[in-house]
Amino acid sequence: MGFFSRIKKLWGADGEPQDATLPQQTPAHTPDIDERAAEAAPKNQEKIPAPAPPESKAVAEPRAAADAPAEEAETRKEGGWRRLFGLGGKTEETQPLAEETPQKAPQSPPPAEMLFQEKPVAKDEPAPWQKSLQQALGEAEPRLSTWMVHILDGVSRRGDVLWERLRFLFAQLDVPAEEAQDFIRRFDKWLLDMEYDHVDEFRSELQYRMALALELEDEEDERNRLFLKLSAGLGKTREQLTMRIDQLLAMTGNYDDAFWEELEEILLMADVGVNATQELSKRLRPKLRQAGERDAATFKTLMKEELASVFIEPKTPKVSQPPEVVLMIGVNGAGKTTTIAKLAHRAQMQGRKVLVAAGDTFRAAAIEQLQVWSKRVGAGFYAKAHGSDPAAVAFEAVEYAMKEGYDLVFVDTAGRLQTKHNLMEELKKINRVLGKKLEGAPHRTILVLDSTTGQNALSQVKLFSQASPVDEIVLTKLDGTAKGGIIVAIALEFKIPISFVGLGEKMEDLRPFSGQEFASALFD
Repeated sequence: MGFFSRIKKLWGADGEPQDATLPQQTPAHTPDIDERAAEAAPKNQEKIPAPAPPESKAVAEPRAAADAPAEEAETRKEGGWRRLFGLGGKTEETQPLAEETPQKAPQSPPPAEMLFQEKPVAKDEPAPWQKSLQQALGEAEPRLSTWMVHILDGVSRRGDVLWERLRFLFAQLDVPAEEAQDFIRRFDKWLLDMEYDHVDEFRSELQYRMALALELEDEEDERNRLFLKLSAGLGKTREQLTMRIDQLLAMTGNYDDAFWEELEEILLMADVGVNATQELSKRLRPKLRQAGERDAATFKTLMKEELASVFIEPKTPKVSQPPEVVLMIGVNGAGKTTTIAKLAHRAQMQGRKVLVAAGDTFRAAAIEQLQVWSKRVGAGFYAKAHGSDPAAVAFEAVEYAMKEGYDLVFVDTAGRLQTKHNLMEELKKINRVLGKKLEGAPHRTILVLDSTTGQNALSQVKLFSQASPVDEIVLTKLDGTAKGGIIVAIALEFKIPISFVGLGEKMEDLRPFSGQEFASALFD
């Protein structure tokens, strides 16, 4: 799905209008918690339901779309405007002659160059800048980065000039004016919160939001941008791993025992781990013998292929009844709170209505911190008083989400390892309670790990897996460590998908993980 309802139809294959008779979600407008009051008297709070503020209002979309079969969801991403970006598209099959009317010729889709054209319904004469921008967009390559160049041409700061140019682009894409204004209003509020004014400070974030809202994150240009970000984030790991392998290959001409011993030492130094190192070595040896080549290029190609093959893709959860419930687990300090905020931000930009539940009622200021982040990204927020039963928070949050029409709930949990037994029992109880409240819940359990901890991350995976089945892993702080090899160790030892990696502090720095791109970033 996407942020804009009209884009959802344009990007799809059928373009059929949605059933207007279906009920629309109406977000509640309960006032937010006063943060200062919460800090001053947390013990007097009984329940703190703080749904999405006005700026978090989700774009209305029929609920029927959430229950559509998987194959229909795939079909939506074919054809239409997505062909302009090389994202796939199915050629319409010729219908049987018996079903066709002989007199009618099949209609061909409009040519790509007609994407940006003068709208026949325009009442006023376009301003000179609009004509110029329309011509530039019409002649440009169908790439989001190229559009951004033209949209931001001559714009140096946030303000009316930027908003007018964005409105014009959205109008050309037939985005409803109300939804376009909602996108701009959210972004402007975020700029004010972050105190960003100059284009250079927010250009990347704007492109990130546009890619999510327009469903263009898989566009080639965006993937190249992600690859560059990943490659830069893996700089320290590349120095520790790849450069030392290059030196080893330059010094030896044979894959003898001494070579494999040195290679295993290099992998261990990059925190690939003993078991994973032995497994990689076991897989590589026969392939190198079969290749028969002794050059460095062949070795690196096989190494890259082997690394990419160890990673598995996250499964799409089956949600029979909304909302989808995501349980977030991990130790304190791993970046769980900011990861929740970044995931909520992504979901908001993709058109989902998100609720964040403060299930860590143990750590001081955990509730207040999560509330600040939820408000910043425009998500709804649910909490109870400090020291409340976390399972009760999770249960009531899902109940509240069902009542208010949320379709995604992130449940935060405590991460105190010093009371390991209590923590494990608490997670088990939360799982049981969620399952009783909503069938299949939690639909996903995401473990957040700090990649700078190296081999300690393996023990955390083992520990948390004992209390709750882990469906996905998010690795944070990958940009600040030489221990990026821990990704390989986790994938090989636990066979758990890695869904996202953290490459910085900004919202856009939480990126979908690709094993192929990870291997390429290390060796290309």
